[in-house]
Amino acid sequence: MGTQRMHNENPETIPTDEPSTWEITQAEDVFLPSVRVRLGWADIEAAVERGAIVPSEAHALWASWASPGSDQRVTAAELAPPAAQPLPSGVPMAPMPRVAPGPSFSFTNTLYYFGGMLAIGAMTLFMTLGWELFGAWGVFALAMGYMAGALLVARNLMVQRLRTPAGVLATLAVCLVPLAVWALQSGLGFWPEGSHDSYRDYHRYIDWRWLTLELATLAAAVVMLRRFRLPFMVMPVAVTIWYLSMDVAHMLMQKEGFDWAFTRDVSLVFGLATCAIAVWVDLRTRASTHPLNRQDFAFWLYLFGAIMFWCGLSLRDSESEVNKFIYALINVGLVFLGAAIGRRVFTVLGAIGVASYLGYLSYRVFEDSLLFPFALTLLGLGVVALGIWWQRREAQIHARLAGWLPAALKPLTAG
Repeated sequence: MGTQRMHNENPETIPTDEPSTWEITQAEDVFLPSVRVRLGWADIEAAVERGAIVPSEAHALWASWASPGSDQRVTAAELAPPAAQPLPSGVPMAPMPRVAPGPSFSFTNTLYYFGGMLAIGAMTLFMTLGWELFGAWGVFALAMGYMAGALLVARNLMVQRLRTPAGVLATLAVCLVPLAVWALQSGLGFWPEGSHDSYRDYHRYIDWRWLTLELATLAAAVVMLRRFRLPFMVMPVAVTIWYLSMDVAHMLMQKEGFDWAFTRDVSLVFGLATCAIAVWVDLRTRASTHPLNRQDFAFWLYLFGAIMFWCGLSLRDSESEVNKFIYALINVGLVFLGAAIGRRVFTVLGAIGVASYLGYLSYRVFEDSLLFPFALTLLGLGVVALGIWWQRREAQIHARLAGWLPAALKPLTAG
């Protein structure tokens, strides 16, 4: 009897006599009766995205496994590791993951994201003046039409369990909100007078006039996220918060003119606030019992929040050696924080900050010396060696640092 194979571009089951990779696998490797695997619904969804099984069969298969009374269904107690198998001394047990992992960057997913980013870019970064030939109301109608179409296609893809492309289309709908709001304000004559009257300037210039667009985008994103619950939709939210930080600074300083230092400090504060929101979202995600709510909605907030905070911190001018040392200590703290909660963006940015400070010290010690290139080379090799050591002990370091976190943040270490 032929096997059944799913084609990614046309998800239909087609009989074929060609042996699959699962049939070719040696029986002694995976097909022994004694072999057991631990699966969750996220694993089944990942198999659908890889084309290993079609969505309708995935639902039927999972329903038969997970139904009450099924031999395959296990309790929480059965999932716990046996107490009779202690780990080696000094090696703490890694906690079970609570948040479903994001989609892998397979070739199919890469095409999804690449195509989606092209469409998003066409409606945002690469918007041309030609659109303004339609007039404000024409642009508004086109934006709303695109938005409605994107949401309808996203809903249809959700029914087919194609969550990755659904997330891309729903994100496109969120990105169209500022265009629709700008066109509506312009059509009603409510757009404030100023130097930036074209929507294409929204992504190019800092201006307090964009605040209504940003606030409307955040509100619409919250509503759409409650409907679709797709993590990629948080990306435009994080970008909008970044834009909002710069435009708020411009609004507060519009009479005095542009103040770079003030804008930098506002970015730092908004970065901290965004990271705080990310922690709140992360904690709620991990505490949820609904599988759709256990996705990683905090990723983009952590990413942009950490970048805003770190850039605002790193761009501060200081002639004080004490302040430079404090900067280095803060970056060391970021390294450990990222390792403790499993968010590598903090670790990477902190490591860059520490390396920059060490490079500065090397320059001060070996200023105008032929030894400076050698010292910098040794510093770089030392950082590489530290990375190798860290990778080999990452699980132990994560567990040890997690023990130092306050009780309220302990759930962040569970995945």
